[in-house]
Amino acid sequence: MLKLGKVLADLSEKGQKELILAGGRGGKGNTHFATSTRQAPRFSQEGEKGEEKELILELKLLADVGLVGFPNVGKSTLLSVVTDATPKIADYHFTTLEPNLGVVKGEFGSSFVIADIPGIIEGASQGVGLGIQFLRHIERTRLLLHVIDVSGTEGRNPVKDFEIINEELKKYSEKLSKRKQIIVANKIDSMQDKSLYENLQKLAKQKNMEIYAISSATGEGVKELMKRVSEVLKQLPKEDLIEIEKAKKVYTLEEKEDVTVKKENGMFIVSGQVVEKLMRTLNLEDNESLHYFHRRLNELGINQKLKELGIKDGDIVQISDYELEWED
Repeated sequence: MLKLGKVLADLSEKGQKELILAGGRGGKGNTHFATSTRQAPRFSQEGEKGEEKELILELKLLADVGLVGFPNVGKSTLLSVVTDATPKIADYHFTTLEPNLGVVKGEFGSSFVIADIPGIIEGASQGVGLGIQFLRHIERTRLLLHVIDVSGTEGRNPVKDFEIINEELKKYSEKLSKRKQIIVANKIDSMQDKSLYENLQKLAKQKNMEIYAISSATGEGVKELMKRVSEVLKQLPKEDLIEIEKAKKVYTLEEKEDVTVKKENGMFIVSGQVVEKLMRTLNLEDNESLHYFHRRLNELGINQKLKELGIKDGDIVQISDYELEWED
């Protein structure tokens, strides 16, 4: 499966919401810094910057059952027979260019949603024939109906077709390749060589998989298949089909007052989260702001550390993007 990044959210329920990008914590207005002697301060504290990400949004169909198989094997015909969906149907490859959804009514048991996925071909997991766009819609399904043409009219080998499709599923997603499948041997009404179906039966037995022989065109075997699908869905648990990787932003009530003061190449450098934020609150051309600034330097122990490092009048102190001249 093509990995472009982490999955941040999977919106699969009605009304579901997820926070994808967190805004920064709000700052403090100038009234927060008011005191009995400074009733209208001219400085404030900026809020933190919000998060930025490049996101890829993918639309994936919500269906219980997915019809998979090569093009022109009868998936769309089957969908039209068991649901009220009216997919475009014709006897040529790639008739279906977009997934079609239909609801199988309760006459076969409990109703369920079935999706006709456009024909998968060899190389689909690498994007051949819009394969990635098709395969992603299968990820949400709980059960796959693997429709295979056993008529022999196009010279196809049903066993080879089964292996090719399953190899593409495995290349796209190991988890998807292990999803429960029922083999649907279609077009038995026009079967020219019974050995094609018999060989597929042997394969199903080897892999301990169920197989149903049907004709989407005549309806033969379709009712029995749909009843079995309804029964299987009752047994399959609903699981989280996509692994979500979440990183929560944690806010603390107090700022970390970790300040680093060092001397480097003749310049005194002050750094740390609290001083970075302090510099964003100030208007250094305002006397009240400067008074507040010097008081905070004392409270944080920065002035004392600078003196311990031997600072003297005229030395340059770098704080954030500012270079300030020291006066004792």
